Amino acid sequence: MRTDTALIIRSLALLVAHDCFMVCRDLEALVERTRALSLATVKSERRSEPSVVLAFGLACSFYPKPVLCLQRSAVLVRLLRAEEIPARMLIGVRKIPFLAHAWVEVNGRIVDDHVAEQGAFFVLEEC
Repeated sequence: MRTDTALIIRSLALLVAHDCFMVCRDLEALVERTRALSLATVKSERRSEPSVVLAFGLACSFYPKPVLCLQRSAVLVRLLRAEEIPARMLIGVRKIPFLAHAWVEVNGRIVDDHVAEQGAFFVLEEC
């Protein structure tokens, strides 16, 4: 699988845009913005889910600060939907030990996440 430099750069730009958005907005605004995202219109050349996830992972490794789960999930959903991949962001909590987490699913399958497990979190939001 070939890494896509343009997608890595776009991922980095979206990580910066997310940080800027969250400076003056809250979680509710992020959820509304994510819900408003639609799948892209048909493109002549569509990237696969693994290639998007790989490019995004590389962008996260180059980002100058840690990319936490909410930022990671919001940006990854945006990238996947731009490639016509029906991704959704979930935000959940676990009681004991307490943990809040955000992750991405495509067709009910968790994508690129080592913390989230099916059923381990009580889902508060889906978008």
